[in-house]
Amino acid sequence: MLGRPISRRHDCGKHCAPLNGGEPVCCTTRHAIPVVNREEWQLLKSRTDLWHHFRPFDAPSRQIKEELPSSCLAIECKGAAFCERDNRSLACRTFPFFPYFTKEQEWRGFSYYWSFEDRCWMISYMEKVDAAFVEELFKSYEYLFKLDDSEKEPFIELSASMRRVFTRWKRPILLLEKGKVWRKVLPASGGRIVEAKEKDIRRHGPYRSETAYRRAVKEAEEEFAED
Repeated sequence: MLGRPISRRHDCGKHCAPLNGGEPVCCTTRHAIPVVNREEWQLLKSRTDLWHHFRPFDAPSRQIKEELPSSCLAIECKGAAFCERDNRSLACRTFPFFPYFTKEQEWRGFSYYWSFEDRCWMISYMEKVDAAFVEELFKSYEYLFKLDDSEKEPFIELSASMRRVFTRWKRPILLLEKGKVWRKVLPASGGRIVEAKEKDIRRHGPYRSETAYRRAVKEAEEEFAED
């Protein structure tokens, strides 16, 4: 399940990799640490030697690992160059999206990990997401939540955190619903959800414009050349 690419026409990793030493942002634990439950870990181990336990490299990464519930593990793969697409974790397959839950704990669709706005190209160009991928995204989490209702809990908490952050920023939260329908959660509205359009998708960081992107790539090349 969820074997389709996020976009058949666009390889999002090719857009962010030039700003990240040649590797896609979501494929390096310097930016994103995949987390799996123990059942998924056992499945991955039975299929491949691609994955190993994540080894923290600084205080924030140690904190992430230490704060995980006992049912979950932080893992790491061999790197983008060795990717086995059929043996990716669910976290890899769904990034940068996560299931969004309302204050009433109703699952309404998907939003995104907002801390990656300045690094993930796909967050700035979500209109490029394929409808077929969106359909598989929903089916995958429907299946997961049917198997284990407790899998909803971290996303319920994450959704509440996102509402607090975006209310402070006075920004709406963009939601992707079934059929690739766009909605938005209005800030400081008690979680009110209204219709949205593709024009509501914001461009962030170096993806604000082609000029900003070219400038960022040039600066990244100079920085890595110095290193």
